[in-house]
Amino acid sequence: MASLATPTLKNPSSLSLSSKPRLPSVLSAAFPNTLHFPRSLPQGGRRFLIITASASSSFSNKPTVLVAEKLGEAGLELLKEFANVDCSYNLSPEELCTKISLCDALIVRSGTKVNREVFESSGGRLKVVGRAGVGIDNVDLSAATEHGCLVVNAPTANTVAAAEHGIALLAAMARNVAQADASVKAGKWQRNKYVGVSLVGKTLAVLGFGKVGSEVARRAKGLGMHVIAHDPYAPADRARAIGVELVSFDEALATADFISLHMPLTPATNKMLNDETFAKMKKGVRIVNVARGGVIDEEALVRALDDGIVAQAALDVFSEEPPKPDSKLVQHERVTVTPHLGASTMEAQEGVAIEIAEAVVGALKGELAATAVNAPMVPAEVLTELKPYVELAEKLGRLAVQLVAGGSGVKTVKVSYATSRAPDDFDTRLLRAMITKGIIEPISSVFVNLVNADFTAKQRGLRITEERVLLDGSPESPLESIQVQIANVESKFASAMSETGEIRVEGRVKDGIPHLTKVGSFEVDVSLEGSIILCRQVDQPGMIGTVGNILGEENVNVSFMSVGRVAPRKHAVMAIGVDEQPSKESLKRIGEVPAIEEFVFLKL
Repeated sequence: MASLATPTLKNPSSLSLSSKPRLPSVLSAAFPNTLHFPRSLPQGGRRFLIITASASSSFSNKPTVLVAEKLGEAGLELLKEFANVDCSYNLSPEELCTKISLCDALIVRSGTKVNREVFESSGGRLKVVGRAGVGIDNVDLSAATEHGCLVVNAPTANTVAAAEHGIALLAAMARNVAQADASVKAGKWQRNKYVGVSLVGKTLAVLGFGKVGSEVARRAKGLGMHVIAHDPYAPADRARAIGVELVSFDEALATADFISLHMPLTPATNKMLNDETFAKMKKGVRIVNVARGGVIDEEALVRALDDGIVAQAALDVFSEEPPKPDSKLVQHERVTVTPHLGASTMEAQEGVAIEIAEAVVGALKGELAATAVNAPMVPAEVLTELKPYVELAEKLGRLAVQLVAGGSGVKTVKVSYATSRAPDDFDTRLLRAMITKGIIEPISSVFVNLVNADFTAKQRGLRITEERVLLDGSPESPLESIQVQIANVESKFASAMSETGEIRVEGRVKDGIPHLTKVGSFEVDVSLEGSIILCRQVDQPGMIGTVGNILGEENVNVSFMSVGRVAPRKHAVMAIGVDEQPSKESLKRIGEVPAIEEFVFLKL
């Protein structure tokens, strides 16, 4: 298979994830042996990155790593082999800012805030921040990138520990272990009060079938439970391999005796379990959460417990940590709680220490960091030219993945670039990274960028191939269009399927603004701003006015509207750009218009 860097005159070429076209170095944060000119230098207003030497030759002395929170001994030993290590715990913000100007790398857990002031105080010396754990809420990623500092985390070492804690809470909840323990210690002996329920033969719904979710499923199968899962991204064959059936979200809620949460906290999953979703659950369901507190509406959970919809809950995480002492949820007699102990095993702590130490040392050596979570520096002239196409690429990825029906695993994506540029004058890595970002980020906690895009896609079994369609004409503009196809999936919107059975969306940049220009086989033209409603309809007079009136009655502003049809009075697809999200009632009314055969609402 030829890569995009191989010259071609007529036939499109494709690119596998392992292909690496030429691109000026963009990893200023990953290369400590670089000269990074600040904005004030007279370089035409641009920032430049100059590689001055190999990483190994740039250090006359060892770099210094500040470890600001306790780290396992195995990790410290790895660091000491390469760097001078300063273990200074419980630093005040002022003390951290004072020390940081003498350090090349900083390692923290969740208790240290690495804000903009820290990066400014470093004076440009700080090259890497390592977060010993998964979450990076305490690190200002924007400030890190602006100051040329790479941020890495340790996302894998906690997997087994978190899964084991989920199973521990599941069993403890089912058998009232915490409540019975407190009762006996209070001098009581209430055997009849704490009769539990068996796990054997019960249905466990795992919501979020990633690393931790799949490990919980394995262990639950060993306990004799019937396990189902919902994850819009997980491949069905991976689930089947461990005896798990992928189902829709509503089916998971309706059939589960136990629900275990393992999804990241994103705008799409925030308060995913709420009054509406609790109402869809089987009466007497039991819920375990070792993921993120914000995925549950905690006030709604209290109501569901009081109403008997939820029989019990076992929680390791909360929307506010620590929770208030008088929290109704924490104090509820049918709720078992632990203080965010998912990763708190001796083995996991050592594993995290080794993982973050290896990532930090690798970054200081100038190696690409597979666990990087912030965007690298890109030459200003490249960013300026590609900026609208970068936005187009991400939004096409977001649109395409939202068109995938629940339960379908996204595994194969094909990207086509129509361009007049020669192969060596058109690098697609940034565009491919943004398409990957658009596909993965809405359903994951991973931050995707040029550093980790290919690694993240490969890790999730997502294979992205690329082809370049060579056009005649002037190469002034880098691209004429981008097309994204997802193969071997079902679609929420049947009209988005191409003649060959893939979900297909295509777009181009017009006057600097990304536009959607094709859905399936239908030509449309709608600006990719706000959100989009796609409707397949019978082509007849009055349809635009009918839908426009429904949206207007709710004060939803229509930014663009376009209709693509196969022939007059036949089928057509109407694409409507809206500035606000319509209510469920308005969307229902649109769906009830007799001439509308299907529709879908897509968030950008």
